[in-house]
Amino acid sequence: MAEKQMKYKNWLLETDASGVLWCHLDVAGKSTNILSTEVLEEFQSIVETAENSAPVGLVIMSRKDNGFIAGANIDEFIPLQESGGALEHIQHVHALFDRLEALSCPTLALINGFCLGGGLELALACRYRVALDDPKTRIGLPEVMLGIHPGFGGLMRLLRLIGPIQAIPLMLTGRSLDARKAKKLGIVDKVVAHRQLRRSAEIMLEQRPSLKKAGVLQNISNLPLVRPLLAKYMRSQLEKKARQDHYPAPFAILDVWEKHGGDDRAVLKAEAESVAEMFETDTSKSLVRLFKLQDRLKSKNPELEFKAEHVHVIGAGVMGGDIAAWCALQGMTVTLQDREPKFIAPAIKRAHTLFKRKLKQTRLVTAAMDRLIPDHKALGVEKADVIIEAIVENADTKIALFKDLESRAKKDAILATNTSSIPLDEISTQLNNPGRLAGIHFFNPVAKMQLVEVVYSAKTDKQWIDKATAFCQQISRLPVSVLSSPGFLVNRILTPYLLEAVALWEEGVSAEQIDKVAKNFGMPMGPVELADTVGLDICLSVSQNMADTLNIKIPEQLQQMVNKGNLGKKSSRGFYEYEKGKLKKNKNYVKSSLPDIEDRMVMRILNECVACLHEGLVEDSDLLDAGMVFGTGFAPFRGGPLHYAKARGVENIRATLKDLEDKYGERFRAHEGWQQVK
Repeated sequence: MAEKQMKYKNWLLETDASGVLWCHLDVAGKSTNILSTEVLEEFQSIVETAENSAPVGLVIMSRKDNGFIAGANIDEFIPLQESGGALEHIQHVHALFDRLEALSCPTLALINGFCLGGGLELALACRYRVALDDPKTRIGLPEVMLGIHPGFGGLMRLLRLIGPIQAIPLMLTGRSLDARKAKKLGIVDKVVAHRQLRRSAEIMLEQRPSLKKAGVLQNISNLPLVRPLLAKYMRSQLEKKARQDHYPAPFAILDVWEKHGGDDRAVLKAEAESVAEMFETDTSKSLVRLFKLQDRLKSKNPELEFKAEHVHVIGAGVMGGDIAAWCALQGMTVTLQDREPKFIAPAIKRAHTLFKRKLKQTRLVTAAMDRLIPDHKALGVEKADVIIEAIVENADTKIALFKDLESRAKKDAILATNTSSIPLDEISTQLNNPGRLAGIHFFNPVAKMQLVEVVYSAKTDKQWIDKATAFCQQISRLPVSVLSSPGFLVNRILTPYLLEAVALWEEGVSAEQIDKVAKNFGMPMGPVELADTVGLDICLSVSQNMADTLNIKIPEQLQQMVNKGNLGKKSSRGFYEYEKGKLKKNKNYVKSSLPDIEDRMVMRILNECVACLHEGLVEDSDLLDAGMVFGTGFAPFRGGPLHYAKARGVENIRATLKDLEDKYGERFRAHEGWQQVK
């Protein structure tokens, strides 16, 4: 029981009978704890109290069930970027965390749920860390995802705690760890069950175990003669995954360590100066913008009370099976339907692989497998809250299926199609209530691609759009509402881009050069390899569905390759050859002298984006950018295609399109919608 309490706006302090000060963080008006300026100012007062009153111990914990601290307040990033005040702010936090670290009493961070970014940096300034043994506990420093790097002392303290060989890869990738992995690396001291959390903290404060000392390997890796060699190797590995001019922050981490490793105060000073510099980069500004857009897509309708418990998926192919597995992973009961059990078995096997990779613990994997139920007799239709069709892309087959589903499904169940290109109005022609059909279009691979297009037509009732959106959020995906039209949003924009790549290939430009140019622009995968990965038959089918409406010319070579059975990766031959699923590249390809390869591909994307915006396929340019980044991986550091277009200059874009139109024809004619882009 607390002997004494003190209440701040965001903190509740309790001093127990033994003299331990328990600091409970509960940020007012927020669903998650963040380190805003206000929170940090209050914490400074708390540290001053501890300095003056000398408690037996100090514990920092969260009063929110979902996690410890998510990080710094992203809303404050943009003002700091605009004002240039990042360095002063960072130095102020450094001084505060130094005071926490210097307290005479033992300090402890009691971690439940997420402990990320600034939250982990605060925890690292404590003497001890105890974490909850739960799959929802995630510990990491993901700042590189925002174009910066750890700046609240985390770079220095993690290097000091676990050494550069373990610390640097974590910071370079921004990946988070579960509690047990964090314990194994030495980031946390104990991992305990929920019922033991508080008691474990009390025991540690009583026993005051000695702090871990740097290991031999850590000391060696920080030696002046070793550091440059190790940094050079790490930099060469990093360059295989990212370009410094695109993503400077991870390279800055290596620079700080290489120059100052082993000297904590020098690292801390360089860390502050470096991260302040990263704040000013276009990459950081673009990535912060995307983070805010991601938050917008996650934002839930407070007036809508819809929660799916049972999902029924029809079609156990790669897409349908993976949708079913993902829903089961999120805790739902899922029935998976196909014609015969033998068609469902491969999906169940893939699901088991996914569950083992994501859940680790045998009991959790078993529980997820129990939630995924093969259902070739379609017994789950009548029980499901959400029914998703993921069968062959044939309009007549889908029409017949939904006519049957409408008569059997619960009245409040979502009827959804995962079609990638067929308009909803065509599929709903035989429904008594065509307004009930919505599109929930996932992208492959389902477990990695965050975006889901929630597709609606003029006939779709708003309640079903809202419910479909809520369902996507429930399964941890990012929904973007898209007006039904051929190709919807992502495929509509990607198709001209992919077809332009095929046209370049027909003109003699090698697949390797085309893909290299696209990746140099910032694409995660080149268009030729992407087409092979998706399947050339699918690319052709989508193009044909869009061809008449959008006046698309399909390259003859694409049709011929499909006719020959050269379908890409799945047939071991497409534009590339594949051996055991691995791409065989020719590094000795002859380079084409064509001067405008990049512009030909990128301009097709930008022009189609403007067409989609002009036609009202999405609500605004921000949602279009979000759709393309989270749905295709469009160069995140550029902030999305329309953000890039505005940064490059609309007049420059229009002039480039005019030049390309004069050279290559009307497919490059600037869309009239450019006049409204500002």
